[in-house]
Amino acid sequence: MTTTEPIDAPAFGYWARRIGLPVVISIIAVVGSIGAAVHGEPDARRPDWFMVLLILIGSLSLYWLRTRPVPVLWATVGSTLVYMLMGYAYGPVIFAFVIAVFTTIRLGYRVSGWSALAALYIGHIGGRFVFGLTEFGLYQTLLVGTCFVVLGFLAELFRAHRDRVNAAARTRKEEELRRAGEERLRIAQELHDVVAHHISLINVQAATALHLVDRQPEQAAPALSAIKDASKDALVELRSIVGILRQSDESAPRQPVAGLDHLDHLVTRTSRAGLEVHRIVHGEPRPLPTGLDRAAFRIIQESLTNVVRHAKATSATVRIQYGEQALVLQIDDNGQSLSAPPTEGNGIGGMRERATALGGSLTANRTPSGGLRITATLPL
Repeated sequence: MTTTEPIDAPAFGYWARRIGLPVVISIIAVVGSIGAAVHGEPDARRPDWFMVLLILIGSLSLYWLRTRPVPVLWATVGSTLVYMLMGYAYGPVIFAFVIAVFTTIRLGYRVSGWSALAALYIGHIGGRFVFGLTEFGLYQTLLVGTCFVVLGFLAELFRAHRDRVNAAARTRKEEELRRAGEERLRIAQELHDVVAHHISLINVQAATALHLVDRQPEQAAPALSAIKDASKDALVELRSIVGILRQSDESAPRQPVAGLDHLDHLVTRTSRAGLEVHRIVHGEPRPLPTGLDRAAFRIIQESLTNVVRHAKATSATVRIQYGEQALVLQIDDNGQSLSAPPTEGNGIGGMRERATALGGSLTANRTPSGGLRITATLPL
């Protein structure tokens, strides 16, 4: 059984263009130049093998135009200039030179392109005078010069368009990289907040269970139940965040993005860790933009996590004020007084980044009673 391997279409098209262009131009130039000598210019030099050789030098050199544009350009200049000064009939021999100049300038070799135009023009006009050939009149001289200038400017227009397209592509690529970096940072913050909060609750409940298991076994059950619930919630949120990173078509378990509507669950879960949480709302609660809603929830979550982990506090108060221009969050705890100002680790730094990204601000200060106060202002 005979099998045929499929042809790579892009590669086939590339080689077809690279080989087809010089072959087609060679045929057109040879046939057209012979026709011009036989039927067009009776005083022109008769076609011979040297004329064909000059045409093929310029036309077949286009095979290397994409890889060596400047040498190919000067090969077409030389062959075309010699052809003209030899007195052969004017014809499509100029096609190879036009294609080489246009491509060279479009690829960015502007000096070489304009130099080749000037060299062929001056060499042709001056060569006819030096070798005693029929001189061009003023009209013909200006016409040829104008054609060369128009050719150069057309190539410049295409080069400028190519540069704009490349610049736009680079800009889009940089924008995609920037957005990807911001998305990675956001996911890293989400992971930090989720892991830190749930692990802190599990750690506190585990310590409580270990303390009670021998002395009061019946009191250890609530702590173990809290550990189970916290670990389950952590797995659900982690699977939801990791699902964002999936690139396959398989469906990943998802849950709605955590926002202030999850605050009751957060308060209940934190209270099981031994921290009494009070919630006070000022103003009329209303739907918030997704990004702001998520940031507000994560700031409250991280603040309560810091209280559980670092402050020897028994209670915390979460105040939420819905203003006309901003959402203001204030989280206070009754922890022990410290002489030094609060140390800003990853937790406070991450919260400040969330607030700043939304055009807001976040401060961390000591209260008169010695606890920590986190105040975040998020513009609406």
